[in-house]
Amino acid sequence: MSPKSVFLIRDRGQIRGLSPRKRGVAPQIPAFAATNLKDEGYMIFSELFSRTHGLKVAIVGRPNVGKSTLFNRLCGKRMAIVHDIPGVTRDRKEAFGQLGDIPLHLIDTAGLEDKSKDPLMEGMKAQVLMALQEADVILFIIDGREGVTPLDESFADLLRKAEKPVLLLANKCEGKVGAQGIAEAWGLGFGEPFATSAEHGQGLDSLYEALIPYYQGPRREEAEEEENTIEAPLQLAIVGRPNVGKSTLLNQLIGHERVLTGPEAGVTRDSISTEWAYKNQPIRLIDTAGLRKRAKVVEKLEWLSTSESRSAIQYAQVVILVLDATQPLEKQDLHIASQVIDEGRCLVLALNKWDLITNKEELLKDLQERLTTSLPQVKGIPMVPISALKGKNKEKLLDQVLALYAIWNQRISTARLNRWLEGIVAHHPPPLVAGRRIKVKYLTQIKTRPPTFVLFSSKATELPEAYVKYLVNGLRQSFGLEGVPIRFSVKSSKNPYVDG
Repeated sequence: MSPKSVFLIRDRGQIRGLSPRKRGVAPQIPAFAATNLKDEGYMIFSELFSRTHGLKVAIVGRPNVGKSTLFNRLCGKRMAIVHDIPGVTRDRKEAFGQLGDIPLHLIDTAGLEDKSKDPLMEGMKAQVLMALQEADVILFIIDGREGVTPLDESFADLLRKAEKPVLLLANKCEGKVGAQGIAEAWGLGFGEPFATSAEHGQGLDSLYEALIPYYQGPRREEAEEEENTIEAPLQLAIVGRPNVGKSTLLNQLIGHERVLTGPEAGVTRDSISTEWAYKNQPIRLIDTAGLRKRAKVVEKLEWLSTSESRSAIQYAQVVILVLDATQPLEKQDLHIASQVIDEGRCLVLALNKWDLITNKEELLKDLQERLTTSLPQVKGIPMVPISALKGKNKEKLLDQVLALYAIWNQRISTARLNRWLEGIVAHHPPPLVAGRRIKVKYLTQIKTRPPTFVLFSSKATELPEAYVKYLVNGLRQSFGLEGVPIRFSVKSSKNPYVDG
């Protein structure tokens, strides 16, 4: 299990259990120890609970003041890309965390510049304004070492118009560094600035105290009861090569401009998730950076972006691989598809820019043949022609996603499996090995997501791979498992009398 970053619950206005110098620092505690931690007085909020009851906090400021570092600190893990280059963050990124016993719904935003030549700046500003509108509290960050700059003052004017509570944080104030910047920060008119170091976790105890009046959520005793009523969303990642229309597709699906788009490749850097629902099914859509061949990735920033994309595939349940229909199924497309299948995730192919294709039937037939030969491990992968720009076939695409997700979660009883196994083995028995036939004993499904089966037989290591494929293909056809990865292993039944 992955570790969760947790804080201790509030006790007499302090964060209990931490020395004054270490208050607010998030100790890494394994998730499996959560039950014992609660018995000792800890409160750990799940992501589901924070999504419903979390205090919505927007983190804003000019470029390179430590917004994403603080975002990661409050999340308890690295959710946003952090780099020395200013302007790494473009879209607003949302995640969930907690500070003490306050669940947080966090929004990381782009740093704005007055005289930027970036063609995306207007879109980035719109994203920041939307974050300000949605937030319950705004954390305004300045660089305490550099002091207040003209750009900070412009940002302050923007925040006054938002008419939301603003907490001013002077970041990068390790030790006594930043005293001059803190003094200057008083002039911005947002009250006492908080000296913090997002990198080292300093000053979070003061931030916690400042956030207490704004959180009016449920009491600690109510948390577990509330969490049991919340349905987890379907994790749906949108991946593909650069500039194939991934962000355009996400915006089209949810019906508004959630992420930035542009004609140039590489607009998306972070993996951006957004909560949404289709036919009463909660869905978390995840837009990702374009994946190029590893050999072509030389800059650290692109390497971080592609790492985020691969991580999104690992944690997704269904993956939409967007293909450019004018250049479909290139080697990199097949490499991404293989990665999705190896992770055991559902895969749906979206043929984007379909409105530009003239020989549609011929192209579809050719692509189906190439899929059969290039990805033989999964048969029946759905392929949906779409136009992300015009919204063509978006409902058909989502229907395929839900249908595949249902198959991925399907469980087949052991009795049904073994009735089927008896018939298929009678039709085509296993081959002879050293003059003796391998005995196929029984088959069971040990888990779902993806469907995973174990076959028990004599001489398991000698059962030919071709016969295993025969059984897997029979499973697909007989139980409607087309289009999803199947994990199938063969084990020998242990004889209890061998050692006796």
